[in-house]
Amino acid sequence: MSAARGIDRRAFLKMVGGGIVVLVTARPAALLAQDRRRRIYPEDLNAYLRIGEDGRVTIFSGKIEMGQGVMTSQAQMAAEELGVALDAIEMVLGDTDRCPWDMGTFGSLTTRFFGPALRAAAAEARAVLVRLAAKRLGVPKDRLVVADGVVSVEGEPERKVTYGELAHGQAISRLVGEEAVLRSAKEFDVMGRSPTRIDGRLKVTGAAEYAADVQLPGMLYARVLRPPAHGASLTSLDVAAAEATPGVKVLRLDGDDLVAALHADPGTADEALRRVKAEWKVPDPPFDDETVYDHLLASAPDPEVKDDRGDRAAARAAAAHLVETTLRKGYVAHAPMEPHAATAHLEGGKLTVWPSTQTPFPIRDRIADTVKMPTEHVRVITPFVGGGFGGKSAGLQAIEAARLAQVAGAPVQVAWTRDEEFFYDTFDPACVVKATAGVDAAGKITLWDYDVYFAGDRGADLFYDVPNTRVRVLGSWRGAATGAHLFGVGPWRAPGANMNAFAIETQVDALAAAAGVDPLEFRMRNLSDERMRRVLTTVADTFGWKSPRAGSSPGGLLQGRGLACAIDAGTYAALMTEVVVDPERGTVHVERAACAQDMGIVVNPEGATMQMEGCLTQGLGYVFTEELRFRGGKILDKNFGTYEIPRFSWVPQIETVLVKNDEIPPQGGGEPAIVPLGGAIANAFFDATGVRIDRLPMTQERVKAALAAGRDVSAA
Repeated sequence: MSAARGIDRRAFLKMVGGGIVVLVTARPAALLAQDRRRRIYPEDLNAYLRIGEDGRVTIFSGKIEMGQGVMTSQAQMAAEELGVALDAIEMVLGDTDRCPWDMGTFGSLTTRFFGPALRAAAAEARAVLVRLAAKRLGVPKDRLVVADGVVSVEGEPERKVTYGELAHGQAISRLVGEEAVLRSAKEFDVMGRSPTRIDGRLKVTGAAEYAADVQLPGMLYARVLRPPAHGASLTSLDVAAAEATPGVKVLRLDGDDLVAALHADPGTADEALRRVKAEWKVPDPPFDDETVYDHLLASAPDPEVKDDRGDRAAARAAAAHLVETTLRKGYVAHAPMEPHAATAHLEGGKLTVWPSTQTPFPIRDRIADTVKMPTEHVRVITPFVGGGFGGKSAGLQAIEAARLAQVAGAPVQVAWTRDEEFFYDTFDPACVVKATAGVDAAGKITLWDYDVYFAGDRGADLFYDVPNTRVRVLGSWRGAATGAHLFGVGPWRAPGANMNAFAIETQVDALAAAAGVDPLEFRMRNLSDERMRRVLTTVADTFGWKSPRAGSSPGGLLQGRGLACAIDAGTYAALMTEVVVDPERGTVHVERAACAQDMGIVVNPEGATMQMEGCLTQGLGYVFTEELRFRGGKILDKNFGTYEIPRFSWVPQIETVLVKNDEIPPQGGGEPAIVPLGGAIANAFFDATGVRIDRLPMTQERVKAALAAGRDVSAA
């Protein structure tokens, strides 16, 4: 096994000691069937499980826990297949010296992709233990039953042996290949339930340790010199006053590429940094948050055609109604509760880093490459992560801490301020969609011509039945090599899918209005996908859908209802909202939201429900207020005084339904519900006002301007 992927199998077995260890190859077809675009796991080992002589089970997972609950759900999957109680499971997450290689925790991949491998490892361990028990008890294995880590003879419960007794004195390793027999949903005892979260007590009591909580003897806190804008270059530097501060060490690395003030007290390090005199050359701003869209259109790469079928020209000519729209969305910050932090310690030729990261193994590799050390000499240990949403993958703070610790001769911690968090964020990129669609006299969509700029193809696939379709993607949310963005961009909870769903679902809603058909009926008329039809029917029953328009209420307020649906991470989601619009103030308040979600087998219903509620709460930000203000490379938002995230008072009454579908494996649950939110709210706004919104976020100023202009995407 290559060092770039993980640790050697023999070294791992030596490290964990005796007992029964199960290793899993990445060859199982079920593991790869859902991901045809790229390999998430290496070709050798991708899941480790150990049963100790005390009967306790240790799961080694390259995933990390950032509040989404995978520490518990992974333990549930292992406990289910092993036949042990949940409290017999110990989870080791995100430790590159102890866990299998993993690309990272993002994209709702944990349950979908790592889950099958983990369940296969547990099922194989159970099979090994049953065979050992059959030999110990002198009966055929088909006469044995397993419960709570005890193997007994069916009908003779006094004839039994525990997993711990079976593991005692053993040094057995097993390798799972193509298939392992997994338990069916009707057999579940642990999966499909909602136990108390393993990390719950630690977090509510404040005992959970995050990256900035790591304390090491002799540790120094580093405050790093930052430019005033992206693209700025350092022209002069005077650190004399900082170096004169008692106890402060000033480090200047690689031609002042990294300049930092270090001290055992973070406040003193901060004061020393303020004494550094630096002058910068800042380039003239080529565009800002209002003019960026013209720049994006002008700098877009050649289109990648994702779908092209039928005769669009004929469909356009024959359409009873045409709808043409241009939709825009600005940059969105991740704004996690926990800013980036990392602690690094070089000792005995081994560099250990504790970062807040979603990608322990890629970060380890980047650190090793930067500090010119062999990968096996770098270890990343991931504490709890205080929210990521896709934004804790780049790892600049970990690289900075590692570089400084290599020179400082002491452990170093780099903990970003909120200002730094905004400056170095990898934002959800600004993007544009241009769409033309047509509908015939029978209310059937006949034309779909869709160009998406810099949001990528996630969520751009059309699940409606349209015979004449073209979908083109001009630039990814990754922003690679186009020069389109002046600062970092990257994944943001369901990257690109939020914009695509907003564009698609408002366009479909406009077609329904042009055809004079109820929005729900219109979608059903143009859908043959039975999963989506069932999800839509379920949410309509839950919400109590009735044909808009909902009408006005006292005080000049306007009420409206809207819906939208989406497919993301293998999960089908449909959402209905009810809003109240205050035309004078330009405010839109979501009163109610109902969301139905088909995510296959549900490992933890309460966890899945919490993810849906979290999606709908966080999503209010990108819909109403969250948009980065910048001028060229200068980031104008530095804290929450100007960058407004959702407040508790915004949260509507939320109803969630998990649509039962045990016929397919577990699908993603961390992102799907956030995807249709923009479309559902914008459509409800149209129902209330008769005016279309073509830009997110729907700020008060934009709402008032749209109402004043009376803009509406109407039939041509």
